[in-house]
Amino acid sequence: MSKNASVRFARICTAFVLAIDALSAGITTSVAAEDCPSGATDIATDRPDVTNSSVVVPQGTLQIESGVNWTARPGNSVIDGSTTRVRLGVTPCTELLFDLPNYFHPVSGPGASGFSDLSLAIKRQIAPLPGEFQLSMTAGLELPTGAVRISGSGYGGYIQLPWSREIGDGWSVSGMFTAFWFPGQRRSNPTLEPTFVVERRVGPRADMFIEYFADGPQHGTSSQAVDSGGAYRLTSTQQVDFHAGFGLNRESPDFFFGVGYSFRLDGLF
Repeated sequence: MSKNASVRFARICTAFVLAIDALSAGITTSVAAEDCPSGATDIATDRPDVTNSSVVVPQGTLQIESGVNWTARPGNSVIDGSTTRVRLGVTPCTELLFDLPNYFHPVSGPGASGFSDLSLAIKRQIAPLPGEFQLSMTAGLELPTGAVRISGSGYGGYIQLPWSREIGDGWSVSGMFTAFWFPGQRRSNPTLEPTFVVERRVGPRADMFIEYFADGPQHGTSSQAVDSGGAYRLTSTQQVDFHAGFGLNRESPDFFFGVGYSFRLDGLF
């Protein structure tokens, strides 16, 4: 991608982020601030499954979520970490997200090593919707700060819609739809990612889940996988988690495994 094209793409993504925030702010003007999370609620993270939380972090809260993953494919395996996401609640229903560069290192077989790109995003919670659904909207921009062999060249971006619904007796369902524009790929050929999760609360502090997700360009073959795992809240503001899964077709990893830790700092402003 040329320098001028990169600048134009960055301006388009920035304008879209501002438009999403303005639109969702207009939708939620009639929603009371208490309908969005407060410091009295338990920590809710975007880990360990692929599906992100449908709720934002409380206003004035800094939440940091990190982990390490091991992914095996035919002929090679890779460890990456720490997959650090920083979430900052700037209003009762809006947060800023920063995905810090993540380091990839091949453990066996051929493979590239290096850092991924830095990503910035804004997330707005639309709370609540009819049928007791929770929904958020996220728009992000990927900056060309990492190794080209890991992240490609130029800017990238994504649009994301995570949702969830409680169905009773500790059970809930959730999902997410994402459209990615990866660096170096045509903007007319986004990669689409649907996910679906069934989750069960186990006691007052733990959750278990099973998840299906797929990644596929509009022109190409998709990968599909099943993920499962759980999270345990050490306190209302700290969580440890794990996940493990396997691919369902040849384009997917053979298997993958990860562990993580997240914490939250409330009342910063």
